[in-house]
Parts: sequence; C-alpha cells; structure tokens
Amino acid sequence: MDVPIPVTRAVDSGTAKLMPDVDRPRAWLLTVDEAPQSYVDLDDASHLEFEYVRRIAHVLDTVLDSAPDAERPADVVHLGGGALTLPRYVAAARPGARQTVIEADHALLELVADVLPLPPESGIELRDEDARTWLENARPHQADVLVADVFGGSRVPAHLTSVEYARRAARVLRPGGVYVANLADAAPFAFLGSQLATLAEVFGHLALIAEPAVLRGRRFGNAVLVASDAELPVPELARRTAADAFPARVEHGPALARLRARARPVHDADAVPSPEPPDGAFSIG
Repeated sequence: MDVPIPVTRAVDSGTAKLMPDVDRPRAWLLTVDEAPQSYVDLDDASHLEFEYVRRIAHVLDTVLDSAPDAERPADVVHLGGGALTLPRYVAAARPGARQTVIEADHALLELVADVLPLPPESGIELRDEDARTWLENARPHQADVLVADVFGGSRVPAHLTSVEYARRAARVLRPGGVYVANLADAAPFAFLGSQLATLAEVFGHLALIAEPAVLRGRRFGNAVLVASDAELPVPELARRTAADAFPARVEHGPALARLRARARPVHDADAVPSPEPPDGAFSIG
C-alpha cells in the first residue's frame, strides 16, 4: 500500500500543509502557517479529533435532533471551511442535508478538493467568499444552524466580532435557528466577555461550552458560544458534552453574566481581532 506523503502548498492566507496521520490510514491534519486548522479522516467522517469540533458537533446533533421539523433535511451554513471536517460529519450523519461552506481562501479550497475530495453527492456547496460579505448578500431565513469557525492564523478577524456582524448572522437563520461560534481566549476573558455582550444584543438566549480548565482561567483555549432567539436545549447539551472523552461544561444564565461582567457590546467602529495566543499556549482542543 502506498504511504501518503505530506503536501505543502502556498494558499491565499499563507503556507498550508496536509500531513498524514501515521495511526489512521487516510487521516490528515491541515495547518496554515503552522497553526492547526482541521483534522479529517476520509474513511470515518464521524471521527472528530479536535475537542472543540466535537463540541460543535454536539450542538449540531442536539439542535437538529430536537427541531420540531426534524424529518425535514437540515440546512447548515459554515463560515470557514478548513478541510471541511464538520460538513463531512453532517453529510455522513444526515444524508440529504443541504450545506453551504463559505471560505475566503480560494487556494485552500482547491488544495482540499485535490487531496481530500468530498464524497459524491455530499450535498455540500463550496463558496470562495469572505464570510461577512456573504452574510451581507445572503437571503434571510435559509439556515437551521450557522457555524462560525473563521480564524486568520490563530485569531478571529475583527469584522466577525461586532453587533453589526451578529445581526447579519441572525438574519440568515430561520426562527428558532442556532448560531454557533468557535472562539479562543484566556482569563480575564476580555474578548469572550465582549462577545457575550455583543451576541446578547441580538439573541435572547446564550450558552457557552468549554473545558473546565479554560473556564477557571488556567489556560488559553477554545470556547464554543451558542446563541438563538429560542430557548436552547441546555440540559441535553450538558449531558452530551459531559459524556465526551474530554468533558466540557455548559455555562448559561447567571454563570454567563459573571463571565461577561462589565463587558460592553462591540461595534464595527471599535472591533478588534481575538487575542493572540501566548507562545506555545494555544490548544486546538
């Protein structure tokens, strides 16, 4: 059997590398400028290596399983593509789902299509466009879930952190739809607090999923923010994330109010990217 070899290619956002996993025959890790972006197993789309990706998958499964019209094919929009890990997961778990992936890096999409092609009839449409630009022009009420996982290197771009951005994201969702964002921060959580305040301007219900060590301020790490105009299925989310191989907590209500503290909503005029992780401190888990 041929042994896969690493692939390196210049893309719009830097230098992308696809490195095979020696422990899984057709699994690959994608990095851009050495920052881990995605992990894909072409033989098993249900294998989600990164902890934060599993947490987003728990949100998708919980929300779509509990939807009043769960028998209807799901409509999911992904802002940020990477190696298309979550779109592949949804396509395998929910045949017939309609998915749109918005990825600004055209060369990265070409690399992934060349080396890690999507399965036939996946129902996944790829668009090489800036996430905010796409939202500005998107038709309203087209998605059940909108997943935002957009990083420039290891930082969320400033134009995807404001109230104006959140309003456009909410406009794309159907009534009761759910917005899910992958963020990263560390104590004292200035960025995370500002994002809670920003999303609270637009959505009536918020929850946050993160590893206890991150929430206690012990390390820099990922936090998955969940927002909707309808009540969120917090008990089921808590059950699923607590049962994970790397358990996480679901914070909501007063706990989120404490995390937000005195943070103010962010608008386009004063938006900044998420914080740069300390050297060697960033975890994709």
